[in-house]
Amino acid sequence: MHTQQADSGSQRGARGLADLMMFDLDGTLIETAPELHAALNDTLAGRGLQAVSLACVADWIGQGIHELLVQAMAQATGRSADAVRGSSALAPAVRDLEQHYQRHLGSSSRLYPRVREVLLQLHADGVALAVVTNKPGQFTARLLAHHGLGALFAQVISGDTLARKKPAPDGILHCLRHFGVAPERALFIGDSSIDVATARNAGVRVWALPYGYNMGQPIAACGPDRVIADFAALIAPQGGGG
Repeated sequence: MHTQQADSGSQRGARGLADLMMFDLDGTLIETAPELHAALNDTLAGRGLQAVSLACVADWIGQGIHELLVQAMAQATGRSADAVRGSSALAPAVRDLEQHYQRHLGSSSRLYPRVREVLLQLHADGVALAVVTNKPGQFTARLLAHHGLGALFAQVISGDTLARKKPAPDGILHCLRHFGVAPERALFIGDSSIDVATARNAGVRVWALPYGYNMGQPIAACGPDRVIADFAALIAPQGGGG
């Protein structure tokens, strides 16, 4: 009887909060900076360029691995990011990075605390779950599968799934249409100013985690509806506000 009451309270909390929850991936569900860092430095080393620090990589995550490489090559060569984007050397470097990341993917990434149990509870409570990330689809699918999360998400929108990626609202709007959920019954959870802007552009609420990748800036400065230090806040019974 006690277990049934606890389950009922959890369900009221989760479903009372939202019918659809959408999540960023890197820095929100999974810490991926260490293996991206390794793949980037392998790519740079192959070109005789100096390695970049893990702290720099963490600050650059958010706009996809293409832009991550642009920032790394700009620092390693002393050129501007725009100059790197316009360089003929970028395309082969991107291909090399993709190969190195395929090799490193899953080697040193980890789920953030309580992510698995919270997602399992939300799924059991009937909350529709989706991922909206700027990571290319080939890596998104492998990363979710590696950490045993793939089956929990009914929709996965990667950086190359639609014509535009975050902060364009397309991924969130696609999920709203797919699940038939009104914006006011949806919630986006992320870790960066890009995530907050994406949710605002789509007209949905956004909660943010302070431990991810926000280009070195405090997440509260981005103006999310709520900053949650613990992932378990997503299944806590909700009172007023939030």
